[in-house]
Amino acid sequence: MIIEFIKKEFKQEWRNRYALNGLVLYLASTIFICYLSFNVRNEELSPITWNALFWIIILFASINAVAKSFIGEKPERQLYYYSIISPQALITARVVYNSLLLVFLALTGVFFYSLILGNPIDDIGLFLINIILAAVGFSSTLTLVSAIASKAGGSQTLMAILSFPIILPMLLMVIKVSKNAIDGLERSVSLDEVLTLLAINVIVGTVSFLLFPYLWRT
Repeated sequence: MIIEFIKKEFKQEWRNRYALNGLVLYLASTIFICYLSFNVRNEELSPITWNALFWIIILFASINAVAKSFIGEKPERQLYYYSIISPQALITARVVYNSLLLVFLALTGVFFYSLILGNPIDDIGLFLINIILAAVGFSSTLTLVSAIASKAGGSQTLMAILSFPIILPMLLMVIKVSKNAIDGLERSVSLDEVLTLLAINVIVGTVSFLLFPYLWRT
């Protein structure tokens, strides 16, 4: 049932491609604005600035992408889902789907970043692992927060406010691992951070899995 629901999400996203196209346009336009603002043609963007800007852009793109998971969804459709799928299966399917979507957005962001602002990444493998861990963590957190916000009036602003304190520690960890990948440090230097990110993902995913059924019944 989970796989079928994920397929349904992909089909729905493909039918409403304007939302995905809007996210890609947001990434491209934001990166181009950074290019103009920092005058990269005359001076090279420092790796620290490159890294921080990249993850800030990805964070806000993630909030916009995941917000539609529950915010704005019609009560009739929620009632239909309630009758055909368990809440555990629903939250799992949406976390998996949103994780794949955020990985796509992050890779698209890396492509535009490399094209417009250069590519200072030395360890591509570690950077990709970091992207996957960040996508899963952001997806688990933001999907649950989206469900909470939908029960409190469906405000995307409320979702951003609720998610920021939870996302911030994860974001700082992700930025640190990315900086190590950019500097080309030994992977053992980033092992503690990677394991911490993995543990956070497991904890947040478990909390979402356990708490969502109570939220779904309200």
